Order: sequence, then structure tokens, then C-alpha cells
Amino acid sequence: MNIGEAVKERIIELCRERDISINKLCNMSGVTQSIVSGRNNSATISTIKKLCDGLGITIQKFFASNLFSDLEQEIE
Repeated sequence: MNIGEAVKERIIELCRERDISINKLCNMSGVTQSIVSGRNNSATISTIKKLCDGLGITIQKFFASNLFSDLEQEIE
């Protein structure tokens, strides 16, 4: 799994935990759905921060997931 896939999975996971749709989170956060729909595979830290603000969590909590433990090497 690469970082983009892990970020998408984490967003989906957090939405499920809170029983909200991706669309609702995007509206609450002021970001487009492209970050989780597959059209955009590279979320900026600024976008992740907006999503965290919408979810009411810190960036640290966002990245405190096993999804980010064993990421593929991005640079060879």
C-alpha cells in the first residue's frame, strides 16, 4: 500500500466510525471528494488538516493507524 491509498483508507475508516458519508465530511471540511474517489491520489498535508478539523481530530490521531506502519517505499 502506498501513502495515497493509506490516506484514502483512513478517511473511509474514520467516516465509518462516525457514521458519516464521505460527502458529508467533504462538505464539513471544505474539500473536494477527489481525495477519496480515486481521481486524486496525493493529498497535501493541508487537505488532511482540513479533514481532521472536520472530523474534530488532530493530525496525530489521523496518522495513528496501522495503515501507515508498513507503507511501500515511494522513492527508489
